[in-house]
Formats: sequence, structure tokens, C-alpha cells
Amino acid sequence: MPIDAQLKEFETTWVPQLNAPLAAAIAADSGDARLAEAMQYSVLAGGKRLRPLLTVATMQARGVSFDSERHWRPVMALELLHTYSLIHDDLPAMDNDDLRRGEPTNHVKFGAGMATLAGDGLLTLAFQWLTATDLPAQTQAALTLALAQAAGPHGMVAGQAKDIQSEHVDLPLARLRVLHKEKTGALLHFAVQAGLILSETPQNQWEPYLQFADAFGLAFQIYDDILDVVSTPQELGKATQKDAGEAKNTYPGKLGLQGANQALIDTIQVGQTALRALPASAARNQLAAFFSYFDTKRVENR
Repeated sequence: MPIDAQLKEFETTWVPQLNAPLAAAIAADSGDARLAEAMQYSVLAGGKRLRPLLTVATMQARGVSFDSERHWRPVMALELLHTYSLIHDDLPAMDNDDLRRGEPTNHVKFGAGMATLAGDGLLTLAFQWLTATDLPAQTQAALTLALAQAAGPHGMVAGQAKDIQSEHVDLPLARLRVLHKEKTGALLHFAVQAGLILSETPQNQWEPYLQFADAFGLAFQIYDDILDVVSTPQELGKATQKDAGEAKNTYPGKLGLQGANQALIDTIQVGQTALRALPASAARNQLAAFFSYFDTKRVENR
């Protein structure tokens, strides 16, 4: 089966299972109806669920079956946290975006105050969901520490801070990689790390999986930078050409479109090489199929 079809089949199988309990679970854990509505609005706005899918695929690669009673909340906690980051990114004080996934952003629909609270609610609920399970306490603690490190001032928040401070500043490519590793890559790193923790994989066996995760995270950001240049707002469901307008550091801005596309291809190769260190299996192939998310022909066909 072609790898793009393999990824599509995986999504078709798992996304409905991951999405089905979301609205009710958020409502059950919220003490205010309007707040719950604002939280649900962004979580249910059509995300691809790449992060929880990566966690499930990693668990399967380690021979562990997904148990909805034990695993669903810990696996979906990352999606709540990711959604909080998008809500806050879109706020007037940050990127001031009006569209997200083709729909009005949370602050446009609910107001900046309620949107801020919806993000705060999702952030804290994410950590509640990591522990709302009968998983061993050691597993819960490991997940909580890892997500806090990935999302906090040594991870995503640090990357966001660098992003704000580097507008109109020409960053060397090495520093841009660090920014991307924190801002975008840290949560994708955690997505795979969570699968390793949930499958109780010994840490001395983590390295190939995390090398794959870091390559996927960097490829994701390079691809996002490329799409901002080559896509229309209708295709992306959000404003495009914003990076250049705000003088942000991007791979196309530094390397040109062709150079950015080659960097994407090279980064994918790094991730594929990391996976080849694992025993050959259908589950390993499933992880490799995630790279089909990136259309490296997009620039060539433009």
C-alpha cells in the first residue's frame, strides 16, 4: 500500500475514535456552559489529530494496544494543550488572526477574554487528563513531567518567546532551528515520547523514536513555512503571506522556496533513517507513513 494511503487509512480508523468522546468529556469537566462551549469550539474545529495519532502509532510500534478506558484521556491531553496554544496564538496580543481552519478564531467568536479563559481551561485540563486514569502513578508522573517540559518555558513557550523577539531580526539558521525545535517540535517530540511512556519502553530504547519525532517536528515547521508562501487562504483556512509581512524568520525567507523544499526533503530523510534502526514491521512502516503528510512536490508543481 502506498504510504499516503497507509496514513489515510490510519486516520480514517483512529480519528473518529479519538474525536467521539471529546465534546462530552470537555463538558463534563467544565463548570461553566459558555466556557465549555468556547473550549469545545476550538478543539472540535477540524484538527488533523496528528499528535495523538503519533502517540497511538508509537504505542502500536511497541506492541501495545490502545485501551480507551486507560489511554484515551492521557493520549488526548496533548490535543487539548495544542489547541490552547492555537487559541492564544490567535489572540490580538499575539498574531491577531481572524481565521483558523476556515472558521472565525476563538476570540472573534467569543471575545478575547473568554478565548483567553478557554485556552487556560484547556491547558489545565490537559494535565488533569494525564492523571484521570488508572495507569500506574509512575506513568502518570512521567507523562506530566514530560508534557510540562515540552509545553513550558523550556519548550513551546520558550520558542514562542524567541519568535516574538526575533521579528525584524535576521537569525542564523542554527538559531532558527532551535526556535522551531521549541515552538513546534517540542509537542511533536512529546507525542512520540508519550507513546514510549505509555508502552513502558525502557529509556535506552527511546533514541530512534525520538530522532524520528524531532525530524518530523522540524519537517512540520518547514512545510508550514512553505505553505504560508505557496497556498491561498482558502486552501489553508487561515491568512497566508503573514510571515514575510511580519518579518519573521522562515526557511523560504532564508533559503528560497527551492532551498526550503530541499531542507524539507533532507529532514524527512533524517527521520526515515532513524526509523530504519528499528526492527522491520508494519508498525514501523506506519510511523514512516506520517512523512507522507508533507507534499514535497508542492513547490516543483507551483
